[in-house]
Amino acid sequence: MKHLYLILVVFPSFLAFSQKPIPDESDTTCEQKDLADVIRSALNKPPKPDSDNAGSILLVPIIGSNPATGFMIGIGGQYAFRRPGEDTRYSMLSGSVQYTTKNQQIYLLKNNIYTKNNNIFLSGDWRYMVYSQSTYGLGTNAPEGGILDYQIGLGGNETSDDSLAQPLNFNFLRFYQTVSFRIKKTFYLGIGYYLDAYSNIEDERLHLEPGDTLITSHYAYNKYYGFSEEKYHTSSIGVNLISDTRDNMLNPYTGHFAMVSWNGNLGFLGNDRYSQFFSFEWRSFHSLSKRNPRHLMAFWVMGNFMPEGELPYLILPATAYDQRSRSGRGYTQGRFRGNQLVYGEAEYRFPISQCGGLWGGVLFVNATSANSPIASLGLFESIKLGYGAGFRLMVDKKSRTNLAIDFGFGDNSFGFYLAASETF
Repeated sequence: MKHLYLILVVFPSFLAFSQKPIPDESDTTCEQKDLADVIRSALNKPPKPDSDNAGSILLVPIIGSNPATGFMIGIGGQYAFRRPGEDTRYSMLSGSVQYTTKNQQIYLLKNNIYTKNNNIFLSGDWRYMVYSQSTYGLGTNAPEGGILDYQIGLGGNETSDDSLAQPLNFNFLRFYQTVSFRIKKTFYLGIGYYLDAYSNIEDERLHLEPGDTLITSHYAYNKYYGFSEEKYHTSSIGVNLISDTRDNMLNPYTGHFAMVSWNGNLGFLGNDRYSQFFSFEWRSFHSLSKRNPRHLMAFWVMGNFMPEGELPYLILPATAYDQRSRSGRGYTQGRFRGNQLVYGEAEYRFPISQCGGLWGGVLFVNATSANSPIASLGLFESIKLGYGAGFRLMVDKKSRTNLAIDFGFGDNSFGFYLAASETF
């Protein structure tokens, strides 16, 4: 509660402070500066020549410690660029490479690319991980009795042990790629391929010997529904409908992004059984200042709905398995999981520096609900909240690339996040 009290006290102060440098809403829009402008000014160098199609690169170090993975080091980066065309939106490539002292490896590559004049939108999520991650069972009320010790997260990865955690070691391959074609000015119709494959699964707390038996959530679920406990995959095709009116994908000031999709795990794609599922996502951005566009409210809602017992345990919807791995700030990746999962977040974004300055801030609150058919827990019967605050440093004003530093709090949980671009 002390963290919540701190947020409630700081929020009005930040709100009042952020409004002080915005005297007259009828004035000309603030001329944004970025890190390069400040450095050039300090060195008495002329401003950097303007270029509509110039790209920007931001690299972020990744350093952490995790009882399951050991010491972790790596680098993450983002490249923002714009294809030729007067109205073409910015595109983004991002990725990271991470290694640990326990010989674990993480390779991530994401793409969100608009072709010339926004006629085609490509979106991809490619991952290969030799990894460890804990699970706590299905539903947002798992495990029964609650977490005994604080969970701490660095970039969403676990950095502390918990007596109720069920550690899993596995290899994970993901290949998601969609291609969406513009059918109207802001509407796209697309098709995609989705592969999730888990192998070499080791359930560390599972014990099946007589007299020393411990059944884990992963084993119990997969055994009950007839899935392997050592490896499994799903291979599906999907269709989606997208509406995108955002003025910038990396850091929107106005507009919305909406998507509904259907995925089918069809037999000819190599699946052991047929299944289908639906998902939706909504993000919207609402300006609070005509003069300073960095002053706004942002909202994010998404839901995933899968039939009971038709997908293996680790492929069920879970927090921080969205494309940017950003949902559920304040909790570790995969903390909440279920056949059905709904997530919502609201974020207040505001300038800290005077008009056009480098620094901004955010205050956010989120909520997660996941069901558990085995435990007869329905969707929205249990809801977990997260909240926190962060800072933003404008690295490249043309693409609106920010360096994001966030501190998130959950139920006996804390996370620190260092990333390129906004959370959503």
